[in-house]
Amino acid sequence: MRYQITGKQIDVGEALQTHVKTELDAMLGKYAGRPTDATVIFSKSAHEFVCETVVHLSTGLNATAKAHATEIYAAFDACCEKMDKQLRRYKRRLKDHHKDRTEPVELFGASSYILASEADTHDDEPESLQPIIVAEMETKIPSLTVGEAVMQMELAGLPVLVFRNDKKDGVNVVYRREDGNIGWIDP
Repeated sequence: MRYQITGKQIDVGEALQTHVKTELDAMLGKYAGRPTDATVIFSKSAHEFVCETVVHLSTGLNATAKAHATEIYAAFDACCEKMDKQLRRYKRRLKDHHKDRTEPVELFGASSYILASEADTHDDEPESLQPIIVAEMETKIPSLTVGEAVMQMELAGLPVLVFRNDKKDGVNVVYRREDGNIGWIDP
């Protein structure tokens, strides 16, 4: 498994890197059969350390967790505990999908745009109804079943996930509703 352990304006020493690798190996060995790589980013926010972890699983799904604490080791341990809880919840489904899916999740390229909000324009009346594009990026849309899409959304902690439906070969959306349920848009 590949590790990328970095710090944003923080020096990440050898002892912390060894601790991260040991703990992630132990936790992922229980749940994920073959994780491919993990990215761990440490940063500082005021008086607290923040740890963000993303683990890419061999099935193509990603597990994401974020935690903060006053000490850097405690921040990582809390982050690792959150990811452990997520993977424990989805262990059965992860194993089932791994057996059904013989190949990794296929990703398709798409354009993603960031539009200026109304507060950014500082005008009373907009000059045109066309939004102002602030940034243009390339994004990846996974090809998943609806169940896998819901699981990916939960594991990554996302409010919305756009995916290509394996069964119907069209673009679909799953999202978290205000009542706590999950919505599915199938055009």
